[in-house]
Amino acid sequence: MRILFLSYWGLHDGLTTSTVFPHLRLLHQRPDVEAIRLITIERGADAQAELPFDPGFPAPKISFEPLRSRPSRNVLLNKIEDFTRFPQEVVRQVREFRPDFILARGAPAGALAYLVWQKTRLPFYVESFEPHADYMLESGVWRRYDPRYLFQRHWEKRQKQLAAGLMPVAENYRRQLISEGVPAGRIATVPCSVDAEAFAFDEAARSRVRRQLGFAPDSVVGIYVGKFGSIYYDEEAFAVFRAAADHFGPAFRLIILTPDPLPAVQRKLAAVGLTGQAFVTKAAHTEVPSYLSAADFAFATIKPAPCRLFCSAIKIGEYWASGLPVLLPPGVGDDSDIAEAEAGGAVFDLSQPASLPASLLRLEAMLRQPGLRAQVQQLALRHRSLAQAQTAYETLLPAS
Repeated sequence: MRILFLSYWGLHDGLTTSTVFPHLRLLHQRPDVEAIRLITIERGADAQAELPFDPGFPAPKISFEPLRSRPSRNVLLNKIEDFTRFPQEVVRQVREFRPDFILARGAPAGALAYLVWQKTRLPFYVESFEPHADYMLESGVWRRYDPRYLFQRHWEKRQKQLAAGLMPVAENYRRQLISEGVPAGRIATVPCSVDAEAFAFDEAARSRVRRQLGFAPDSVVGIYVGKFGSIYYDEEAFAVFRAAADHFGPAFRLIILTPDPLPAVQRKLAAVGLTGQAFVTKAAHTEVPSYLSAADFAFATIKPAPCRLFCSAIKIGEYWASGLPVLLPPGVGDDSDIAEAEAGGAVFDLSQPASLPASLLRLEAMLRQPGLRAQVQQLALRHRSLAQAQTAYETLLPAS
C-alpha cells in the first residue's frame, strides 16, 4: 500500500507535530504499508527555507515533499493562487509517487484532494473532517460572500459526496453527516488523538517547573496552551483568567504557552492586572507536558458557535492526558458533555453572568478530590486514544 498523506499545515506547525506525526507513525508501523509521501503546505519563512524532515521516530518508509506558497501581501489572492497551483503540483507528485490513495488531514486538505481527484480519479480519504467553512464564518474570520468561504463550502460538499471515507473528530458530526445522507459505512469517528504516555503527569517535572517559575508548592496554577482570537476567545479569555485569579485569590498563578507575539499577550495580561501572577512563553511541543504537570487545571477558551459541536480540540485531549480538569464553554465538540458527565472539568457560558463563578466553584471542589489526576487521565485513554485512529484505518482504508 502506497499512501500520499496531505497536510494543510506546515512541517513546523504545532498541529503537525501533535496530530499528523502520530498518525504517520501508526501507518508506518503497518506491515501492509510500503511507502508514505508526506506533503505539507509551507507559508511565510518556511516557504523559502530548507526543511529537514524529522518526525521523531525512525521513518524509512516516509518521504517528504512540501508545497511552498508564494509570498503575497494579499491573503485572499495568495490562497486563490494556492488552490490553482497546488493541485497541479500534487498531480505531478501522484504521477511520480504512484500512491494507491490520498489521505488528507482536515477539510482544507480534503479540498485539495478533491481537486486532484477531478484530474486523476485517485481515491481519497479525509481525516479530521470538520465543517471548516462554517467554523471560519461563525468565528467572524470569513464573511458569507468571501470567495474562500464559498469555495471551501462547495469543496466540503463534494468531499461528503465523493470521499472514499470520512473521519470526523466528533460523534456529533458523524450523526450530522449521516442525517445529510452520507452512508454510515463511509464514516468513522476519530477524535484528535493524544499520546497519553507522553503527556502523563510527572511529579518531578511539576516540582522542577514550579521551582523555575518561582511558584510555591501550594499555588493554584491554571494553564492555557494555544492562540488567542479567530476561533478562540481573545479579550474574553483574559477576563476568564482574571475571574479565576479573583476566585482562587493570592495563591493563583497562570501559565500561558502561545505562538502569539509575547509582548501583545503581556499587554493583555497587564490590562486585567495579571502581570505579576502569570508566566508567558512560546514552548516547543515536547516541552508542553512538563508545564502541564506543573498546573492544577486548564483553560480551553474556545468561542461557542453552532458548528463548534463538530470539533475536537487537541489541547483538551492533552490536558486530560496530564490529568487536568478543564474550564471550557458549552458546545465544544463532544468534550463539553464529557467534561460534565465524567468529571473532566467545568463548563461556563459567558452569555450567563452567573455561569463562570459557578463553574469555578465546581472546579475548586474537583481540585480537592483525592486521585483526581488519575481519574481525569482515564478520559484521555477512553476518548482520545490513538487506538481509535488505528481502528478507523482498519475499517475504512482498502485492504492490501
